[in-house]
Amino acid sequence: MTSDKQNNLELPNLLLSVLEETFSIYRLAPDASLPEAVSECDFYSLSKTTEELSLVCPEHLAVKSDKSSPDWKCLKVAGPLDFKLTGILAGITEVLAKEKLSVFAISTFDTDYILIKKQDLTPAISALERTGYRFE
Repeated sequence: MTSDKQNNLELPNLLLSVLEETFSIYRLAPDASLPEAVSECDFYSLSKTTEELSLVCPEHLAVKSDKSSPDWKCLKVAGPLDFKLTGILAGITEVLAKEKLSVFAISTFDTDYILIKKQDLTPAISALERTGYRFE
C-alpha cells in the first residue's frame, strides 16, 4: 500500500488499538429483544434492517439468536475522525484482504472498528504494522 496523503492525513500512519474483550456477532429476528446486560457493556454495536437485527457484544453475554459467530477481536482506529477523510476503512481492509483475513467492519460517528477472528489477530497486527499502521 502506498502512503497516499488524503486531506493531510497519511492513512498508513493511523493509530490503532485492540479492545480487550473478545466478541460474538449475532443475527437475531428484527423484532428480537436484547438482554439488558448489553446496555452495560463498554462496547456493543446494533444494526437493524427489515430482515434482521445484528448485534456485536462481548462473548460472555448469553444471547439467544438465529445464528452467531464467536471469537472476534476488535481493532479501533484512534478518533475522532473528520467526515472529510476518505479511504480509512479501505486502507485497513486492503492490507487484511491481501493476507486473506476476513473482517466485520463497524463505523460510529467518531471512528471505525474492524473485527477480525481471534486466531487472526497476530497476523493482522503484523501485516498492518509492516504497512505503517501503529498500535498503542
